[in-house]
Amino acid sequence: MSSSEKVVVQLLVDAGKATPAGPMAQQIGPTGANLGKVVAEINQLTAEFKGMKVPVKVTVDKKTREFEIEVGLPPASSLILNEAGLEKGSGETGHKFVGDLTFKQVLKVAQMKMSDMLASDVKAAASEILGTMVSTGVTCEGLHPKEAQKKLKEGEYDAIIEEFQRENPS
Repeated sequence: MSSSEKVVVQLLVDAGKATPAGPMAQQIGPTGANLGKVVAEINQLTAEFKGMKVPVKVTVDKKTREFEIEVGLPPASSLILNEAGLEKGSGETGHKFVGDLTFKQVLKVAQMKMSDMLASDVKAAASEILGTMVSTGVTCEGLHPKEAQKKLKEGEYDAIIEEFQRENPS
């Protein structure tokens, strides 16, 4: 596909539940791509993130009407809430907490988001995730996320990080 023939559409969809209506129809329809096939493929590719909003990029060749779909990772806040089993975060950022994660769960989210982050290692990524947990209203092992960040910086979680990395090589 030459770049003059391509149309790129970026969407935020409900994983596994995209429909050929609303913004999807408005943005994909004019490209000439088969909307039903686009929606079906998006739902198949995003099924593992059910319950979350997922960024999706659809590239359509206007001449052939062929399309390619790239699925991004949900935002860190969505991954945190999903891991905590919550539908939405706290309405009182930093003060009211509505969920709790173990440090291993924090590491799991950090590992998933590493490719989207500037963090150089999983410890730095975990610190970023803990920062996001403040705004979502989720604690880490009963601690305010800023307290957990302090313990992380002081090396109190190093053994857990090493064990996690042995169990989950990236």
